[in-house]
Amino acid sequence: MADYNENLTPSELLKAETQPWNQLYFFIEHVSLNCALQLDIPNAITKHGKPMTLSKLIASLPISASKVPYFHRLTRMLVHYGLLILQKYEGCDYDDDNKGYYSLAPADRYVVKDGPWSSMEDQDTFFFKAWNCLGDWFKNEDPSAFYTAYGDYFWDKLSRDPSIGTWFNENMARDSRSFMNVLIGDEFKDVFEGLTSLVDVGGGTGTVAMAIAKKFSDVKCIVLDLPPVVANLQGSENLEFVAGDMFQEIPPANTVLLKSILHDWNDEECLKILKNCKKAIIGSGKGENKVIIIDMVMENPEMDDESVQVQLFIDMLVMVFLGSKERNKKEWEKLFLDADFSSYKINHTLGLRSVIELYP
Repeated sequence: MADYNENLTPSELLKAETQPWNQLYFFIEHVSLNCALQLDIPNAITKHGKPMTLSKLIASLPISASKVPYFHRLTRMLVHYGLLILQKYEGCDYDDDNKGYYSLAPADRYVVKDGPWSSMEDQDTFFFKAWNCLGDWFKNEDPSAFYTAYGDYFWDKLSRDPSIGTWFNENMARDSRSFMNVLIGDEFKDVFEGLTSLVDVGGGTGTVAMAIAKKFSDVKCIVLDLPPVVANLQGSENLEFVAGDMFQEIPPANTVLLKSILHDWNDEECLKILKNCKKAIIGSGKGENKVIIIDMVMENPEMDDESVQVQLFIDMLVMVFLGSKERNKKEWEKLFLDADFSSYKINHTLGLRSVIELYP
């Protein structure tokens, strides 16, 4: 049998060794963050109001005295992953984690209490069961690995299990609150200026539509979602909640918004949604008619490696849970042509996601 390592230099061989180790233990980032949440580290630093020494941080947490000598190992890992920032005292030894101040990195602000991803413990049991069935899914005919794990479709599972459905909708709303601060800012104001009416399809509890309605008071906003989602939700002067099914009909408006919707569905299902969008905007007969799609565009050559990695993770996520996919520019374009839209433009400057304006 050939030795595939025989042509590698010792330094190349040692460097190559790190990749499988990193892949094998990649889950440690997740469990380290989960441990930080269990100990309430982000909230302790936030409550303190300024960076904390290691000793003060330990004193503020429910840590057993016997575990104090181990704690710096966790914070060192959180610093390495960019979830905490350690500012060393001037002149202190590099390896002395006790000589400095810990503060939250921007990424860790997402996991403080009520942050977009604050309830990771809820995700653990629900998410990993589906991930653990990924190998089996590749060998069977099930529509998704989630279906292999639960014998049910993801959306049906959410509708039948109120606790999971509530958890999911709350996390989507938290994510949208942070995201909308950027979307309705000056850089993207042209996307919404001149609109008279807008339907937020699959808009959940209305976080996105509320932000748009508040910023653009002349725009009549409608949130369309399934009856169990919008039941008992109260609108306002220019905001209305409508129960319905995007696969059946979308209320007429001169703009339809699809935020993180189409990546949940396969091409055939996306075509049904897009054709209903076109009927809705043509039927409105007012203003500049368009569909606004906020979703990822894969294979963007200008994206940095870290962002590409996150896009790949999310592409795997929607595959495992929904049997769907994130799309590159060619795949988006084919959908738009098949749905009989005439033109589109893409703005890639929205972090991991892009803003696509689609015209009839």
